[in-house]
Amino acid sequence: MKKGDILVAPNAGPSWTPVFPLIAGLILDQGAVFQHAALVAREYHIPAVIMTREATKEIRDGQTITIDGDQGIVELSP
Repeated sequence: MKKGDILVAPNAGPSWTPVFPLIAGLILDQGAVFQHAALVAREYHIPAVIMTREATKEIRDGQTITIDGDQGIVELSP
């Protein structure tokens, strides 16, 4: 992970906490509103969208992504 990257993963547990100061956004296939990753993202003011079900299938490495964590929207650039 590099500073400014967006973490896209099936899920993220407490072991991912050290990378949160680096990431610019969080997108998870699974999760829950009160899971560790969602809470830590809020603490770091990182936009997060969880429970997408298929983000890891749809998002390519290096793709430009816009995240609206308040609305739960992920926009992919072509």
